[in-house]
Amino acid sequence: MKLFSSLFFFFLCVIVLVVMIMEHYDVKFKKKFGQNFLKSSRTVEKIADTCPLSREDLVIEVGPGGAILTKELAKRAGFVLAYEIDSDLKDELKKKLVGFSNVEVLFQDFLESDIASDISHYSYHNLYFISNVPYYITTPIIMKIIDSKLSFKKITMMVQKEVGDRFSAQPGSKQYGSISVFLSYYYSIHKEFFVSRKEFIPEPNVDSVVISFTKKDDLLPLKNEHLFFQLVRDSFQFKRKNIRNNLKKYDLSIVSTVLSKYGYDLTVRAEQLPMEIFVELANALVL
Repeated sequence: MKLFSSLFFFFLCVIVLVVMIMEHYDVKFKKKFGQNFLKSSRTVEKIADTCPLSREDLVIEVGPGGAILTKELAKRAGFVLAYEIDSDLKDELKKKLVGFSNVEVLFQDFLESDIASDISHYSYHNLYFISNVPYYITTPIIMKIIDSKLSFKKITMMVQKEVGDRFSAQPGSKQYGSISVFLSYYYSIHKEFFVSRKEFIPEPNVDSVVISFTKKDDLLPLKNEHLFFQLVRDSFQFKRKNIRNNLKKYDLSIVSTVLSKYGYDLTVRAEQLPMEIFVELANALVL
């Protein structure tokens, strides 16, 4: 009987502890905005731990949702600027962020925002991007960050596991594609940790991974950044075709000359080529 009582008390304590670390939300979740909110404060702390935040830093967050991550970031950083497209979350966010005077929430589409203008009135030492991003716009968000030309000290994103695999893919793998090349040009990429689908409410159909991007100090010289982006996209436009077929509109004699330096020819497929060769190809093709 004593053993039963002890076990009952133990399991009761475990249940209470779990309830204490789980966040509760009083909202209607919307699939069209990809709303899956984190429940565990421990996971949120691990996300925040990926960046050495100080009270002199500014953090940009997209999709604060129920503010569980926003609050943790606000405890560590000087300012948090959050973008939320769902205006129906105003009351929930206002309630959750009581007492956090260093948080500003802009109820607008991040992809349509002028980030440089939005942060112009802030005084900060380092700029970070930390977010559990809506999965349906993950790639547009990272491209928006690249196009902004803002100097982010570090970017940390929770993304769908398969997307994280593509972001960090190496040449020769099935996941390697144009986005892998773009990101490897600008950033050193690191998978931080795995996050189970059970960490969210409502529970999504996929698992997640937290991935970080640190800006490279010495970027390879590019004569024409636009040409580089277009060349990479064209190289991967038909995954099963080789470079000769995908780059017909380019000067193939120049392409062949560059590839031969590295032991390749025009029959190679784009997924076999590292980022550095794409950079050299783009520079060689500049008229």
